[in-house]
Amino acid sequence: MNTTSCTTQLPSFSIQEKVDSIQQNIEGITDGLIASLPDPKQLSFDARRGIISRYTAVLEGNFIYWMTGTLLAVRSEDARPILLDNLHEEVRDSHPEMMRRFAVAAHAYPTDCDAMTVHRELRNVRLFIGQLCSVRSLLMMAFFEGFIQRFMAYLADLAVAQGSTELEYTDVHGVCDVLHTQGLFRALAAEMELNPPEPETDLYEGVDALRGLINTIVHGAQLDGAVN
Repeated sequence: MNTTSCTTQLPSFSIQEKVDSIQQNIEGITDGLIASLPDPKQLSFDARRGIISRYTAVLEGNFIYWMTGTLLAVRSEDARPILLDNLHEEVRDSHPEMMRRFAVAAHAYPTDCDAMTVHRELRNVRLFIGQLCSVRSLLMMAFFEGFIQRFMAYLADLAVAQGSTELEYTDVHGVCDVLHTQGLFRALAAEMELNPPEPETDLYEGVDALRGLINTIVHGAQLDGAVN
């Protein structure tokens, strides 16, 4: 008996189709975060300062670490040059210094309180990167680059409301992160082709950790005095 005709054939999706679907999901997550941003005009000086300070406390000393951890994790030769180009730009143009100038000019350089506010969520992201999971790390970084690109106009509005005219950081990242995001999704496709995750893998583990950190940057957190 020929059983072929009785067998239900499940649709087969290409890697690019999977990545396109993932990218649509990421864009939806980003839309939700952007929609949750409070109106800068309704914020006090201290509230605006807090958002900029917490963002700086996270980005200045961690972004290069996250990208480097992702580079260490990937296996695809097509993905590595994309990550290296991003890191080269970060170091060559001294983006951490650019970030520091931006925060200082906005009277928003981080205090120890700002650092402690983001401590737990930042730790979660660091520990996630330390797992060296290539596909999930690439997805997290693609999500973050896309979020940053859309967040820059808002961050600039906060700084201007603080009396700052030092906007090089937001001007640069509002443009370059468009290409960075596209590149990271290409890297994701290449890595998924070579090193596909197991079916039960939670691809969004890093995205969820980073989304929690972003929410704390924007909305703050209540500390209970304990550091775990």
